[in-house]
Amino acid sequence: MNSIHRRTTRTRADRTSTYGEKAQELVASVSNDAWGDVRPSIYETARVTSWAPWLEGHERRLVWLLEQQSPAGSWGEGPAAYRLLPTLAVTEALLSTLRNGTAAAVSPQRLAAAADTGLTALRDLCSTGGWPDTAAIEILVPDLVLLINEHLNQSEVAAQHRLGPWARGQRLPQPCGFQAALPERIAERCRAAGGVPLKLHHTFEGIARHLRRMVPSVPGGLLGSSPAATAAWLATGTDSGREQAVTALTAVADRYDGLFPEASPISVFERLWVATALARPGLPTVCVPSIRTWAAEIYDATGVRGAPGLLPDADDTAMAVLVSALAGVPRDPAPLAAFEAGDHYDCYVGEDTGSSTANAHVLQALTAWLSHRPTTGDALQTRRDGTRDWILARQQPDGAWHDKWHTSPYYATERCVTALSGHTGPTTREAVRSAADWVLATQREDGSWGVWDSTAEETAYAVCILLKSTDHAARPDATAALRRAEHILRDASSSSGHHHPALWHDKTLYAPQAMAQAEVTATLELLLTRQL
Repeated sequence: MNSIHRRTTRTRADRTSTYGEKAQELVASVSNDAWGDVRPSIYETARVTSWAPWLEGHERRLVWLLEQQSPAGSWGEGPAAYRLLPTLAVTEALLSTLRNGTAAAVSPQRLAAAADTGLTALRDLCSTGGWPDTAAIEILVPDLVLLINEHLNQSEVAAQHRLGPWARGQRLPQPCGFQAALPERIAERCRAAGGVPLKLHHTFEGIARHLRRMVPSVPGGLLGSSPAATAAWLATGTDSGREQAVTALTAVADRYDGLFPEASPISVFERLWVATALARPGLPTVCVPSIRTWAAEIYDATGVRGAPGLLPDADDTAMAVLVSALAGVPRDPAPLAAFEAGDHYDCYVGEDTGSSTANAHVLQALTAWLSHRPTTGDALQTRRDGTRDWILARQQPDGAWHDKWHTSPYYATERCVTALSGHTGPTTREAVRSAADWVLATQREDGSWGVWDSTAEETAYAVCILLKSTDHAARPDATAALRRAEHILRDASSSSGHHHPALWHDKTLYAPQAMAQAEVTATLELLLTRQL
């Protein structure tokens, strides 16, 4: 498998130079940012504001949170179900500030008025249902509801007349489908085990009140790569490691203008996904040294972690193997064996629900390795074929795939189609054809695609799916659809600092900007290449 770009005709070279320049600029930007290009998180910033009001920049964070409130009173991006958790988090932070008097420069009346409209919005959101499969939502939501009601019971809060009925005894119900007792039950399991398992570190703020002094010193400064979890640990943990944790939180705040992203850093994840996207049309030779350096630094024979303090996972491990192969320096996929789970791979050990995209990345990694090392043996080929069949079995009747790491079926479908397109056979070909038919049927009037609204990122995924389908290569309707999509990709590729909406799942929605931009830039190059 050779993904390093070769120039052929004069026309191709001219345009490749443009792609090479854009790719080089993107790679340089990613290399120069140790944290990752992602917007601050309303949820994460609110939790740090509540847990660590003593941290420098507290009042700046409060003002920013107030400015993010929607006219309807809620906070966050996406449909109503996605706004539940960030709205709970900000409302709790405002009530905590009122209760403890930790913001002299922000008037209590302003805080109370925002909390009142937030509580009113939550009253409606609690009955929404259809909650997203985001990280530990089943723990974080009930704990925040309990904490909000505790704040409302305090005299300092009840004295705020701007809270309206909430100052006179009205309280939030638990949203439908959530269990108020779950955070304490999880905490009890931790007490019985004598500690908090690593898989709970990233969302520790959801059980911290129930587990004071139960977490050891923070590895690398941040607990589970999460500012919110780290702030909760600082408020409830031991003194050991405190200075290191404060230093780490301060460094993150410095990078994001006093605010906090959902996870930090995301550089491993960002570099692997950017490299894979840019390799689709062929890696420009000028980018190869940097990407080889990324792969060498990230690959780990014991499994790759998405960030310090997280569990090793199959997704990042597979992508490290894949990027190494794409950059011409293949590395052994042996670390993936730790995630084998019968006919597929768990994303991490102890996972509750399987990931179609993680398995698609594993399939790509195994396929790439075997193309470099075809004599590796039958066992690995059997694993590859079993993973392929597991992915095929998860295609939906309409032709799409879905996944827990991204809101959009266009992302999951593109990952699965790309992985399957390297394999022959009638079943695989039919799956790709069905996916492309679904894409054609769901194009928007303006030529774009999007699960909620038109987005350049999802349009890039949809275009890739159509380009991968050999059955659609000469179809006039597919050609017309691609032509209509081109301007969406051109506009996003040419605009500096294009704002990609939040579509990715962590605790709430987030938007890795460099990754989305790499997808758009590379897909536009693929589309223009097809038209030569």
